[in-house]
Amino acid sequence: MNISSLSSLESIPYFTTEAVKQLIGGETIADGSLQTALYRWMKTEKIIQLKKGVYMTRQFYEIHKTDMDFLPAISSILIPQSYNSMESILQRYGVLTEITFPITSITLKHTRVIDNKFGTFIFRNLKENLYTGFEISDYMGIPYAKATIAKALFDYFYLHSMNGKERLANYDLAEDFRLNLGDFKESDRSEFAEYIEISKSLKMSQILSNLRKNIWRP
Repeated sequence: MNISSLSSLESIPYFTTEAVKQLIGGETIADGSLQTALYRWMKTEKIIQLKKGVYMTRQFYEIHKTDMDFLPAISSILIPQSYNSMESILQRYGVLTEITFPITSITLKHTRVIDNKFGTFIFRNLKENLYTGFEISDYMGIPYAKATIAKALFDYFYLHSMNGKERLANYDLAEDFRLNLGDFKESDRSEFAEYIEISKSLKMSQILSNLRKNIWRP
């Protein structure tokens, strides 16, 4: 199978094994021959495997890899029922000042970590009543979800092990975690509080009190 068969796939974000099969001959192509071709193209780095049966051309990757929405969109391909959140969103909006590399997302499925040529993708589980607070965006035809800044902060604290520190009266949570929360709008603070009410979590209530005492003063 000639590598020129991939030329029509270089302008799209990803493609499946079935798409390649239809492109180069449909039902006349044996599955073994197709898998051999895909393997060779991966070995020569003409294509990159996102997950089983899903690929991207190297050319598309090289052109778009620095796009801000590229990796978040990849995460939605890896696990469609997920939304970008926590460190990824907080860093994007300048709340988290330290550099983080993994792409963090929330899912109703089991917590998992996926490593591939694009990087590390961490998917954390939340129960269904907290699976909210995100907006749908589009990246070159790929729908992907990303948390609001308030929900990203909630997810970050809710899923973070605090080791009892939040109960200390003089403990400055934002300073310890190096979070830039001074510019949080009043509407974002109210939204953050709404998720805490939904969660009915004592830990999160204590965190809200801590932030109001040290950062979000009236």
